[in-house]
Amino acid sequence: MDVLGIETSCDETAAAVVRDGREVISNVVYTQIPLHQPYGGVVPEIASRAHVEKIGQVVRAALSGAPRKVDAVAVTYGPGLSPALIVGLNAAKGLAKALRVPLIGINHIEAHLHTPFIYDSTDDETAHVPDPREMGPVLGLAVSGGNTVWVDMPEYGRYEVVGETLDDAAGEAFDKASKMLGLGYPGGLKIDRISKAYRDAVAAGAVPFPRDEAFVPFPKGRPREGVSALAGLPAELCVSFSGLKTALLRHVQRHPELLESTQTACDFGGYSVSPDVARVVASYQEAIVMAIADRTRSALRRRRCSALLLGGGVSLNSRIREALSRVCEEMGARLMMAKPKYTGDNGAMVAGLAFYRRNHVEDAMSLDASPSLRVGE
Repeated sequence: MDVLGIETSCDETAAAVVRDGREVISNVVYTQIPLHQPYGGVVPEIASRAHVEKIGQVVRAALSGAPRKVDAVAVTYGPGLSPALIVGLNAAKGLAKALRVPLIGINHIEAHLHTPFIYDSTDDETAHVPDPREMGPVLGLAVSGGNTVWVDMPEYGRYEVVGETLDDAAGEAFDKASKMLGLGYPGGLKIDRISKAYRDAVAAGAVPFPRDEAFVPFPKGRPREGVSALAGLPAELCVSFSGLKTALLRHVQRHPELLESTQTACDFGGYSVSPDVARVVASYQEAIVMAIADRTRSALRRRRCSALLLGGGVSLNSRIREALSRVCEEMGARLMMAKPKYTGDNGAMVAGLAFYRRNHVEDAMSLDASPSLRVGE
C-alpha cells in the first residue's frame, strides 16, 4: 500500500510517498528557515503564505518519484500553527477527492514517534527495522521545536502521555537562548556544535577556567509536586524550561561583557565565539539534556519497556543522543532513533504512520485543523 503524506504543521512544506508504512519511496521537503531568520523565529502568516506557494510543487515532486498511483492520502491536522495546518489539510482533502482515495488524518507528535521505523527504498534495512506491531511496550519521546513529551505505548497505536513540558519545548528553549546570546536563528545546531567543541576543550584542559568552574550551574527544570500546570501528571516526568531561560537572562545581565565585541573569539565547532560564551552555551545545553535524560530514566523505571522511540527535530542533537544512549543501556532498553534526515518535520513520517492508522478514515473529510491536538486524541 502506497500512501502520500503531507506535512505543513510549522515551517516545512513536505510530502512523501511511503510503502507499507516503512519504506520511503520519495521524500520532498521545502524549508522556510531563510524566510523566518530575520524575525528570529517562525512567523505564522509568512509560514502559511509560503505553504500556499510551495505545496503544489512539493506534492508533484513527491508523486513523480513514486512508480504507481497512491492508495491513500494522509495529512497532519495537529498540533501546530493553525494557518499552516489549514493549507496542508485543504490540499490533502482536494487531492484525495481528485484521486478517489481515502484521506487519513494524522497527529503530528505520533508521526514523529513513527520515524525510527522508516527507511529509504535504497537501503537494505528490512532486517534491522522491526515491524512496530511486533514490539512489546515502548516509551516514546518526541522532542522538537514545539513539543517535548513522553508517551507510554503499551502496544503500537495506543498512546498515553506520561510526562511533558509545562511551558517551552526543548527546541524553543534552544532558539530563545541562541537569540539572547546573539547567535541567531535557528539555534539548535549552533548550540550543539559549540557545546560539543567546548566539552572537548574542557576534557583536553584547553579552556581558561578551573575544571570545577568549567560549567555554569543552571537549573535542571524540575517542577514542584502539586503545581496546577501538571494537570495530574507526575512532576518527576515533567519539565519546565522557563526558569532555565530566566537563569540565562540573569546571567547575561550580570555579565554584560559576554555580548561585547571586544571579547577574544575562538573557533568552537566552526563558530567564532569567546570561551565565556561557549561556556554559557554548553552549560545551558547540558541543563536541558540532563533534564530530558533524568525524566526519561524515571519514565523507563515506571514500566519495563523494550525500547525508547526517539523522534523530533531536537533528537538530532548529539549530546541528547549520547545521554539517552547511556540511559537506555542502564535501563536495559533499546534506543531507536530516526535517521537524521527524518528527525525534522517531513511527509514520510505522516505517510508511514497512516498505514497503521487506516481505521481513522471515516470522518477525515470533515476534519478541521487542531492546533492544540494532544497525543492519543
